Amino acid sequence: MSEGPTWVAALLAGVALGGFFFGVLQWSVRRAMLSEQPAKWFVGSMVLRTSVVLLGFYAVGHGHWERFVLCLLGFALAKLWIVSRSALGPPAEVHDAP
Repeated sequence: MSEGPTWVAALLAGVALGGFFFGVLQWSVRRAMLSEQPAKWFVGSMVLRTSVVLLGFYAVGHGHWERFVLCLLGFALAKLWIVSRSALGPPAEVHDAP
């Protein structure tokens, strides 16, 4: 059987995991900015996002390094897409004043 569909699924799973990770990050930052206790939002969000993504990578990879790498590539592609679509965009270069 061909590995092609499995590899495409691993890539798409990485995109979904990245979308979840960075989407929830944006959402939690917005919520924390309005909260009286922003640390709870940041810590809770970090634990949730990291747990889901690590479990997702483990499930997708399942002992196959090729699937893991494709999942990681999809995750990185999702990050690039979300950063390019965000209101802030990528960080600007900082220039020291003379």
